[in-house]
Amino acid sequence: MTDLTNMTMAEALKGLENKDFTSVEITQAHIDAMAASKGLNAYITETPELALKQAAESDKRRAAGNAGELDGIPIAMKDIFCTKDVRTTAASGILHNFVPQYESTVSQKLLDAGAVTLGKANMDDCAMGSSNTTSHFGNVISPWKANDGNNADLVPGGSSGGSAAAVSARIAMAATGTDTGGSIRQPAAFCGLAGIKPTYGRCSRWGIVAFASSLDQAGAFGRNVEDAALLLQSMSGFDPKDSTSADLKVPDFAGALAGDVKGLKIGIPKEYRIDGIPEEISKLWDDGIAMLKDAGAEIVDVSLPHTKYALPTYYVIAPAEASSNLARYDGVKFGLRVDGDNLDSTYENTRAEGFGEEVIRRIMIGTYALSSGYYDAYYIKAQKVRRLIANDFTEAYKKCDALLTPTAPSAAFAIGENEDDPVKMYLNDVFTIPASLAGLPGMSVPGGLSAQGLPLGLQVIGRPWDEETVLRVGNALEKAVNFTAQPQSIGKIAA
Repeated sequence: MTDLTNMTMAEALKGLENKDFTSVEITQAHIDAMAASKGLNAYITETPELALKQAAESDKRRAAGNAGELDGIPIAMKDIFCTKDVRTTAASGILHNFVPQYESTVSQKLLDAGAVTLGKANMDDCAMGSSNTTSHFGNVISPWKANDGNNADLVPGGSSGGSAAAVSARIAMAATGTDTGGSIRQPAAFCGLAGIKPTYGRCSRWGIVAFASSLDQAGAFGRNVEDAALLLQSMSGFDPKDSTSADLKVPDFAGALAGDVKGLKIGIPKEYRIDGIPEEISKLWDDGIAMLKDAGAEIVDVSLPHTKYALPTYYVIAPAEASSNLARYDGVKFGLRVDGDNLDSTYENTRAEGFGEEVIRRIMIGTYALSSGYYDAYYIKAQKVRRLIANDFTEAYKKCDALLTPTAPSAAFAIGENEDDPVKMYLNDVFTIPASLAGLPGMSVPGGLSAQGLPLGLQVIGRPWDEETVLRVGNALEKAVNFTAQPQSIGKIAA
């Protein structure tokens, strides 16, 4: 780690503007740091030559006075965003050598803003997982270590674990992610970062490898709230190529941080105090409530009565949509092909070899939920419950401006710890899934450290299209917490 890799994105932009260093210099520093931390397996495909070329072009633009909003900033791109002429795999064997001939809308927006792409970040297979242990290219290792002496390798969270690990380890200044049921917020919590999932429709889904189309949403990781806001600003906006993209003006997200939380009403949903919640998570939540109260916010109790149905509802809807979306991977049009004796066996061989166990499990669940005789009993019923969950939030926001909850029910756990119990793994998203089902903006910010010295996250959930209030509250929490801890293993994990 060097001074050039330990800055926030906002500090780097100021330094570039002041000519304290060049984009080539800051990009090379990150490339060197990536080489020193290959053992984290945070990237699937590294693109150092492309990054240096983009950095040199950025320096020319800045010298000519034509710098974009993120000009010269080296970032990681989750490997679920299609990138022209750069391998895009979604961490799946089914797409292990897929090279798109087009650029996703989000990645194109970031290129247009001048961002430099260091590479494609590792993730769970087809974005299905909460630990980044299902990747076809091997699991990501968190740069954090517990202080209990056992030195176990920890998960960075998932599915956007590579993005979170890269930013936390200082081998990317910021990173894109996608969040279907918590896949930005939970890794952000595990890695001590700010991570925001905007309102469904704020960022285009065009060119993102689809998991669950009614839930998938692009978002941003930053080392602090300001960085997350800056990255999200450039990612957002209407896209006519995406029928779910909202034709709304993008607010000044970074500008929203200038406000405080005085007079805001912060709702505390009683249903999130679930049975068996660890004492340190309850204390973290109570500390966050006290911090916002001290900052001038009014704390109000609210009820989200259908919360207990959110997890089972999600695990009907998301696998059903995954079953439909992943039907396109058949060994005929693109991606992996494993020949069989006939067309049916080619389909079977290709999908059996290309998809991992977790993806196959979810395809089977989803196909069953959509099958004749079960569609009404499962999928349609789940959609009805989803509406009730969304209605709960609508009612709650009649009493408050935003909600505060924990992000995850624990700190990061050891790799392999929950692998034999899929249901226990699914419970990692118990606090994040309700907001996803309702399409609401949500953000995780560091709230403190666990007894083992690992990051714990607090989640802020806002009204639809009100990312500004989410960012304001997140910024107030960040100031109050003053989280300065860093991973112990930055730059110390070689291949």
